[in-house]
Amino acid sequence: MIEIVNLSSNNPKIAQIVPQLPPAINGVGDYALNLACQLRQDWGIETNFIVGDTHWQGANTIEGFAVQKIVDYSSKRLSLLLLNQSSLQIPVLLHYVGYGYAKRGYPVWLIEGLRNWKANNDNSHFVTMFHEIYASSKKPWESSFWLSPLQKNLAVQLAKLSDRCLTSKQLYAEILYNLSGGKHTQIPTLPVFSNIGEPEQIPPLADRHRRMIVFGSVSNRRRVYQESLTELIHACKLLEIEEIWDIGSSTGLKLSTVNGLPVLEMGKQPAPEISKIMLNSLAGFLNYHPDFLGRSTIFASYCAHGLLPVSAKGSKLPVDGIELGKHYWMPNLDEVPGELKASAIANHAYSWYQTHNLSVQAQIFSSNLFSNF
Repeated sequence: MIEIVNLSSNNPKIAQIVPQLPPAINGVGDYALNLACQLRQDWGIETNFIVGDTHWQGANTIEGFAVQKIVDYSSKRLSLLLLNQSSLQIPVLLHYVGYGYAKRGYPVWLIEGLRNWKANNDNSHFVTMFHEIYASSKKPWESSFWLSPLQKNLAVQLAKLSDRCLTSKQLYAEILYNLSGGKHTQIPTLPVFSNIGEPEQIPPLADRHRRMIVFGSVSNRRRVYQESLTELIHACKLLEIEEIWDIGSSTGLKLSTVNGLPVLEMGKQPAPEISKIMLNSLAGFLNYHPDFLGRSTIFASYCAHGLLPVSAKGSKLPVDGIELGKHYWMPNLDEVPGELKASAIANHAYSWYQTHNLSVQAQIFSSNLFSNF
């Protein structure tokens, strides 16, 4: 008998299916947990978490939310667990990224479990947040080259099975519209939010230290130093940066200086401390595909803290409302952004972020989860 722990009997509830949760380092898990906290704060909505990665290790509660893990990749076990949830009349939110639930990005068990649950529950309400849809590759030696059609077929099934869909990129919304056969005509597009907090007030750039932040995962920060060092040096020169602070787990590169500028390796820091550092820094550098900046928690964090976002790469066309020269700066433009220009870009980036900040997203999720339910 699978039992769901309900921590509050008075508040509305949802179930969130996630690949992993903290302490695992997982962007989707962080996203789901931050969303759950905001739904509780703004709307009094409690969350029961279901973790779909059998290798995840963690407690059975997190931030006061109940957590259960699927112990094997069993569609039957998942459907039974969801049917028990359904007896509580609560909607289900799936955070979908194929590789989070199956090694090759093809979690058949997940879709079959959801389908069985819906077939046996007349009151089901099922919402999917597509963090990704399916992978593709032109390289025959990569598994995604062979599995892409299967992953796509699974995404088609999931889109049609879902009562509502949301995603993080406008291009994905257009793909989902087509995959669903036109079932979903309105698909909210929600660029990711900052996973280190959203300060209510931000100081002007003129009052900050001339410090460049390099923040993110080990792979992201290595890419900065190994693939875009020239752009980083150029940006620091044009912005008259005095020091670089590297924040995150050690890259193993042991950088002490970059072109004579001191590099302070801060290591892993708690979110409040990172937030404090960013609020007192001028700019943040990243090396990320410019067409996917809306899906970068690094870019989101820079925007939320009023930093000047500096990108090693740029896109000629606006993507997801983000424009080069308006919401971020690229140093190889050879244009020195004076204080007014730098402040204007930082302010535009901050304003863009506010249109989809965590509170806004909680409202949209709440509406989609409980509308017509």
